[in-house]
Amino acid sequence: MEICAEEEWRRNTRKVPQLKPTVGLSELWDFQQKREGERGLEVVKGNFSRTFLRVGYHKIAEIPAGAGNISIQETIKSRNYLALQTQSGVSIINGNWVIDRPGVYTALGTQLTYRRPNEIRSRNGESITAPGPLTEDLHVYLIYQQPGPGVYYEYSLPVKTLPTAESDTPSDILPLAGPSYADESLDQDDISNNDIIKDSLHPNQVSSDSSENSEPQPTYTWTKSGHTECSTTCGTGKRQVFWECTEQDSQATVPADLCDPATEPTLREEDCNIQSCPAYWDVGEWSECSRRCGPGTQHRQAICRQVTHVHVNGTEPAVTVAPELCGSTGRPVTKSTCQLKICSQWEIRSEWSPCSVPCGVGQRSREVVCVSNLGDIDDDQECNMNLRPDTLQNCDMGACARSWFTSLWSQRCSAACGKGNQTRMVVCLMDHVTDLPLDSCEGERPPEVTLCDSGPCQNRLEWYTGPWGQCSTECGNGTQTRSLACIFINNGQMEVVDQLKCSSVSQPITAQPCTLKPCGVQWYVTEWSACSRSCSGGYRVREVRCLTDNIVPSDHCDPNSMPESREECNKQPCLPEIDPSCSDQYHNCVVVVQARLCIYPYYRSVCCASCSRAQKTYPNFQKNYIRR
Repeated sequence: MEICAEEEWRRNTRKVPQLKPTVGLSELWDFQQKREGERGLEVVKGNFSRTFLRVGYHKIAEIPAGAGNISIQETIKSRNYLALQTQSGVSIINGNWVIDRPGVYTALGTQLTYRRPNEIRSRNGESITAPGPLTEDLHVYLIYQQPGPGVYYEYSLPVKTLPTAESDTPSDILPLAGPSYADESLDQDDISNNDIIKDSLHPNQVSSDSSENSEPQPTYTWTKSGHTECSTTCGTGKRQVFWECTEQDSQATVPADLCDPATEPTLREEDCNIQSCPAYWDVGEWSECSRRCGPGTQHRQAICRQVTHVHVNGTEPAVTVAPELCGSTGRPVTKSTCQLKICSQWEIRSEWSPCSVPCGVGQRSREVVCVSNLGDIDDDQECNMNLRPDTLQNCDMGACARSWFTSLWSQRCSAACGKGNQTRMVVCLMDHVTDLPLDSCEGERPPEVTLCDSGPCQNRLEWYTGPWGQCSTECGNGTQTRSLACIFINNGQMEVVDQLKCSSVSQPITAQPCTLKPCGVQWYVTEWSACSRSCSGGYRVREVRCLTDNIVPSDHCDPNSMPESREECNKQPCLPEIDPSCSDQYHNCVVVVQARLCIYPYYRSVCCASCSRAQKTYPNFQKNYIRR
């Protein structure tokens, strides 16, 4: 706001005489009054429209005490504001450069309802209504910010008895034919005779019954007495021209009926302020904030425009001109910071989970949530996705061991008598489920066949084939065998002889494959590990797996027949070996052992005895620690 506009607001807040709706010569008013006899009310209506004004407060009407059914409405939507003030200068709505919120305000004995429609969806301007009656005069102002304001107002007054022509008491009701002027700064030359009620003769006017010997009658002519203010301060506007009837000799103003109506000038309007208007910045609405939360930016357009001509209907089309015409110092800001709300933050709710595999490369996870500034869990989109902590992470548990797994030995010997075989299955496994080639495991492959003896067999004559033995396996692929004997039969006596004597006889087969049934599932074990201690009781372990025929892990093995996976070993007591030169120099060497600091030469020397005992008790202690 300009300083001069603020001074004008302060000047306009002084107490003014109580009048009907007023205009200065700087405003054009069109009043229409009608009487409602049955209700006893007089309706006063008025319109205010101007092209350009100084930025600030401008008084547009004074509504007298006793008025009711008050309605003040912007005729077009604009960036201007309505303002109200009491006769004593107390602000009611939008005073002192503060724009109030729409609502109901109580003042002057009534309730004034201030409405400001939505700036985006509505096309209506501001409005103020009140039922009345007013207990004091109400002053109506316009806060000018945008060219081309328009305001319509209306109110009712109780009808008063108009004075007769003989009454000496002046009427306080304005004539219906035209406006009245309350601006004390106006010159009398700017007021038209048509706006004055004339109820007396001019001193120079002569009576109709004068005699022929009287003086010559004066001559009266129409003289231009003034004009209204230009409808615009620039851009070729219009103004009304006022004429008055004057005596030709003395140039004194006389009643209009003394001049010849036929010679009254017809020029009532003329052009004015034909120079171009100064360019101004036309500022658009702010855009939405670039971010839903946290610091963002918003933009608006600022276009330099200029009014070059004002049309007859009052419209003022502006054209876009070079920004230099508006000046670079007063250019409105087109970019601003904004923040709708504080952004939510990422919060880690759990530690990393164990690795998904016991060996090799797997993954581990943790819980990460988006939490608002009130502590509530929000959608992930409310937080900055670029700053989200990892929820998955690779983990390396070291190389997986490749081990030989064997099934249990078959319980039956392949021969019903004599020597036979027992069998078992051997596989090389890694990562629980991978079936590797047989040469991928370290160490020698365990045997699959072992000898068994079922006792002596009965001899027979010739080639004697014993019955097929039991299958070498209870399930899966196995082998069954039978024995052969060369028997010499003589008179019913059977004598076993050397098999070379039966070489001329076709020898039957002695082995054949067999399958009793699919194994389904069975237990497999590895070899025992080394004992954890060399004395005083340690333990050794082996892996036990339940596998199907296809060497796939399963949970259907009989848990009661599950082989042991751990057993005690080296239960003999340890014999202390004390070296006189090896002793502890500190009393807290047990902490050094627990912290695994014996791998460092300094701690081995100052805690020699404790470190030596630990190494003898746990022979793999130092090696495992260094590996980790």
